[in-house]
Amino acid sequence: MARAVELSRQGFPAPNPHVGCVVVLGGDLVGEGYHDHAGGPHAEVVALERAGAKAKGADVYVTLEPCNHAGRTGPCSEALIRAGVKSVTFAVEDPNPRAGGGGQRLREKGIKTISGVLASEAEAENRPFLTAMRRAQPFVALKAATTLDGFIALPDGESKWITGPEARAASHWLRAQMGAVLVGANTIRKDDPQLTARIEGVVNQPVRIVLDPNGSVSPSARVFTEQGEALHFVSKSTFPGQIELPTSGGVFDLERVLDELWKRNVTSVLVEGGGITLGRFLQAGLFDRLDLFVAPKLFGAGVPFTGDYKARGIAQALQLALVREKKVGEDLWLTLCPDPRRPEERYS
Repeated sequence: MARAVELSRQGFPAPNPHVGCVVVLGGDLVGEGYHDHAGGPHAEVVALERAGAKAKGADVYVTLEPCNHAGRTGPCSEALIRAGVKSVTFAVEDPNPRAGGGGQRLREKGIKTISGVLASEAEAENRPFLTAMRRAQPFVALKAATTLDGFIALPDGESKWITGPEARAASHWLRAQMGAVLVGANTIRKDDPQLTARIEGVVNQPVRIVLDPNGSVSPSARVFTEQGEALHFVSKSTFPGQIELPTSGGVFDLERVLDELWKRNVTSVLVEGGGITLGRFLQAGLFDRLDLFVAPKLFGAGVPFTGDYKARGIAQALQLALVREKKVGEDLWLTLCPDPRRPEERYS
């Protein structure tokens, strides 16, 4: 199972889970695999194919309960049954109501199952997906690149580049891991970003999400013309494909936005800004993680990444728990969590 957990760290399978699998016959590892990308073969299928005829009578170890439904690929439970495996050990039960039940299906066919082996280690590799499935709402990570004094741009709006190339590459990795990127209309109008994950190994580009209550963003913006899916939220549709949502005081209800994303199979989303959008998520308390890239620079004044968020006294300040820090080039990558009881996340 430790090897299966290690394998599960590979690939960019969002909105699907990270899964690793190994096939063992007579104490020898005869096949292994991981879920590389959504739409590609699942970990069990890859491992079984590599094992070939040696899968018959073998013991299988997989980090997540084998799926029991047909989506873009067939049920892994049925693939294991057809291969004639002897037993299946999985770390975590699948909380997805559409895909769960694979363990029961295997038992009905006389295949021994064991669950809970290295469960906490497997959970750490799949925190966004598992959290989303258990509460039926996307996992939300906020991301900002700031100076030491908390600014994301100079007073005139200049922001390229606060952090170095290593931190920017890590940001692209986060986009691919989360599978969806969300920004406000001001970011699109100012920077016209692509919001793609331009790193090796990405098969499916992240879903790009734009919150544009006034409908001020042109449909010719690069975020809508790049390969992959883009979602344009507006209060009143003027172009085909836009998603209408009501506003209050000129802003969207963020919980409503997350509900709409969930309906569209977004299981995790990286909120990249700008400051106004990040501040609204902070104010609403609608985030599970904050990834902060801090450059060794001081602006003294500028645009804060917290937007209009303001604490009403020290006692009401938003308290975060530091769960990880990593040096990336000359910058520092801090990962913080609003719930200090949450287990530490794992990152490559």
